[in-house]
Amino acid sequence: MNFFNNDWDNVLEEEFEKPYFKSLMKKVDDAYNTKTVYPEKRRVFSALKLTPYQNVKVVILGQDPYHEPGQAHGISFSVAPGVKIPPSLVNIYKEIADDVGGYIPNNGYLVKWCKQGVLMLNTVLTVQRGLANSHKGWGWETFTDEIIKKLNNRQEPIVFILWGRNAISKTKFITNKNHLVLQTVHPSPLSAYAGFFGCKHFSKTNKFLKDIGQKEIDWQIENV
Repeated sequence: MNFFNNDWDNVLEEEFEKPYFKSLMKKVDDAYNTKTVYPEKRRVFSALKLTPYQNVKVVILGQDPYHEPGQAHGISFSVAPGVKIPPSLVNIYKEIADDVGGYIPNNGYLVKWCKQGVLMLNTVLTVQRGLANSHKGWGWETFTDEIIKKLNNRQEPIVFILWGRNAISKTKFITNKNHLVLQTVHPSPLSAYAGFFGCKHFSKTNKFLKDIGQKEIDWQIENV
């Protein structure tokens, strides 16, 4: 089954046959047929399509997609061009500018990161319009936990960036000492001043990548 048209199809092929995944896909299909669900159905797996398994250098874990019209497009924290930049992403941009320099861009489209090997993964991949966490507990977490486990099994080092309690709870799956885990509070306005600002996760990521002979991430999103 080709969900992603890259090596994730082989890495996750056993998951597609498991009862929980088949049940999840049916639930998700029913939701798309009867309600307004985000992101668009064809964009549900965008993060995995844009960043193949072997290309992953960094994982930034989000919670569930944005739940207002026009925002979510299958990549954690990212919004399509022309959409107002959400508060959490504004804070991410502020930290990047303070940490590694550059300017705060006029858009929230993070595909540039994905193409450099940053897997922008939400733990839940769909949401009903206007209802945050509405698809929590449907089975997405089992699927995305498996993705984290598969990445943990890789010998090539990965940086896992975990913001907030929900993301930090996944550290139990990251047992391979080759990897670097960076964690702090969520960048939302409610918690950003309690440890997100000043965390320097972007420069720490690049130092780690440089130290292992990998190309650093260019975190600057350009204006459109």
